[in-house]
Amino acid sequence: MNVADMHCDTIAELYYRRQEGKDYSILKNDCHIDLERMKKGNYCLQNFALFTELTKHERPFEYCMKLLDLFYTELEEYGDLIGIVKTYEDIEKNRIEGRMSAMLTIEEGGVCQGEIAFLRNFYRLGVRMMTLTWNHINELAYPNRIRIEKEEAFFEPETEHGLTETGIVFAEEMERLGMIIDVSHLSDAGIYDIFRYTKKPFVASHSNARTIASNPRNLTDEMIRLLAERGGVTGINFCADFLHDWKKGEQSLSRIEDMVSHIKHLKQIGGIGCIGLGSDFDGIGGELEMKSPEDLPLLEACMKKEGFREDEIEAVFYGNVLRVYKEILH
Repeated sequence: MNVADMHCDTIAELYYRRQEGKDYSILKNDCHIDLERMKKGNYCLQNFALFTELTKHERPFEYCMKLLDLFYTELEEYGDLIGIVKTYEDIEKNRIEGRMSAMLTIEEGGVCQGEIAFLRNFYRLGVRMMTLTWNHINELAYPNRIRIEKEEAFFEPETEHGLTETGIVFAEEMERLGMIIDVSHLSDAGIYDIFRYTKKPFVASHSNARTIASNPRNLTDEMIRLLAERGGVTGINFCADFLHDWKKGEQSLSRIEDMVSHIKHLKQIGGIGCIGLGSDFDGIGGELEMKSPEDLPLLEACMKKEGFREDEIEAVFYGNVLRVYKEILH
């Protein structure tokens, strides 16, 4: 089964490890993702995010550019295995040539520092998807709120503040350019603003169903319906806290059965066409039943056991994501 994964944080993880003096490469490492395991898992495409936490970097644009340099340096080194995607035709070309595809994304629109020229230049450098926010307010939009209680963080819905005026301009420009808007991490109000100010399909690259797991990082049923009507896709996030509501004291575990519960609910609310994969590999911790790309057949087997047809599994694993990319990337 082919695999198209809309989100991982492997580039940032490689950068951190190298800053610590470790000789890590994208070919082989002990992170969640490397090219050798992607090949074993039959990946056709992986989105690689340039994840930037605003509070840790005084110059977020410059830091993001360093991650971008690492991405290109690594992909050029292993161009026989994986090719960079800027258009949908690149995906097809890589497939014909027997290579996997890598799509460059940004997680944290604040790296643009409110400058529309920075957004356009990121597009020129190959970025084809971007979240408007991560977990911090920036020039573009508000994320859902985070409440700290006894050193624990809890997400709360932000229903009043969404996109700023600058954020609206960015969303419209992203649509014009052919850069996919990613609403994962965006506030509830911000997601509805995206519906209001855009026309094309967009994605929630790594978000689940809030009815099944109540964390506001997940989508409500109304959001799922609207996303499906727009032709968009949400990617199943493998993070345990977004898959299940754990009781205090319980040991969390990212379980495949929980992923399938979310897929079932998403299908019921929005149809099979609105579901993809967004592992969040190398951006999540804790215990995982699926520890790396080569474990994806476990999810395929579980879906078959739960009665999903072959064409439905193909749609979730890669078909729906590639459909959106075909429509937006030009």
